[in-house]
Amino acid sequence: MEEIDIVLEMDGKKIPMNDFVKKILCGMIKGSIETLHGVGDDWKTANIRLNR
Repeated sequence: MEEIDIVLEMDGKKIPMNDFVKKILCGMIKGSIETLHGVGDDWKTANIRLNR
C-alpha cells in the first residue's frame, strides 16, 4: 500500500491520530476525490478545509 501522510488540525492545534484512524481517513478521502471528474490518480497533494 502506498504511503500517504495526513494531518488533522482543529483551530490550529494538531490532533494526534493512531495508524488505524489515519488509514480510515486516508482511504475515505482518497477514494472520494479520485471518483471526481477531472481528478486523476496521479495527484500529489489534496487540501480540504471545513469551516463552521
